[in-house]
Amino acid sequence: MGSAGQLMDTEVTVGVLALQGAFNEHIQLLRAAAQILAGKNGVQRTWTFKEVRTEAELKSCDALIIPGGESTAISLVAQRCNMLEPLRDFVKVSRKPTWGTCAGLILLAEAANQTKKGGQELIGGLDVRVKRNHFGRQIESFEANLDLPFLQEAESDLSQNKPFRAIFIRAPIVEKLLPHVAGAQHEEAKLDGTIIAPSRAIDQTVAKAVDLADVEIMCSLPGRTTAVNMKTKDNLDAEAGDIVAVRQANVFGTSFHPELTGDPRIHIWWLEQVAKAVDQRRGA
Repeated sequence: MGSAGQLMDTEVTVGVLALQGAFNEHIQLLRAAAQILAGKNGVQRTWTFKEVRTEAELKSCDALIIPGGESTAISLVAQRCNMLEPLRDFVKVSRKPTWGTCAGLILLAEAANQTKKGGQELIGGLDVRVKRNHFGRQIESFEANLDLPFLQEAESDLSQNKPFRAIFIRAPIVEKLLPHVAGAQHEEAKLDGTIIAPSRAIDQTVAKAVDLADVEIMCSLPGRTTAVNMKTKDNLDAEAGDIVAVRQANVFGTSFHPELTGDPRIHIWWLEQVAKAVDQRRGA
């Protein structure tokens, strides 16, 4: 057996922001994912999954999920609970692993359009502009099979080759990748109906352990926009397409709702990314 200090290093706490939306569904899939991962690679980790509603609860977390729901509602409740600044510190200053699904992706974007100014605040952390409700109203929600090559990285016995059946509900897309330079999002603020996240500098101690590279496209959904709304397609940036999953260092965002599928594969993959980030931060 290892020492007490070594045992502590295997403990990882993952929070799910529980101000509004599908937070319980995420926790259930996280628990299923942790069971599948138990004992993999010879490391027996102790995972704790908790609902997060206060700054104190957030500070106890090594990683965070911001769930799907209503981005405006989550933002307003966070503002009333004095959680916006702690969330920005968590994601952008401490740069702890964070995953946003649907509404969570909107909140993690540095810019979002189709938004009334003053209607909501963004957290930021992903150098992207998102387009809200890209596919239309809730009655136009749909499911699609996605090819997710990054799932091949996951250390599980589940079939990695079958498509991931994704659920899109009033989903956003990533409309534009922004350059990773200070103040890049301020140009976005000049666009009508576009809001931006406040700038925050990463902690310099953290910067040594986190490589803030450009945004990586993890999945696109080709062809769907043309079938839904040709005018919308014409307005997209040519280099973007229907981008529905992105990652920038340890901040991850998906347009769709993995938590509503019962398929734990993305949660398994993400927990492995969290474990690597936590080990690196702790100097393991």
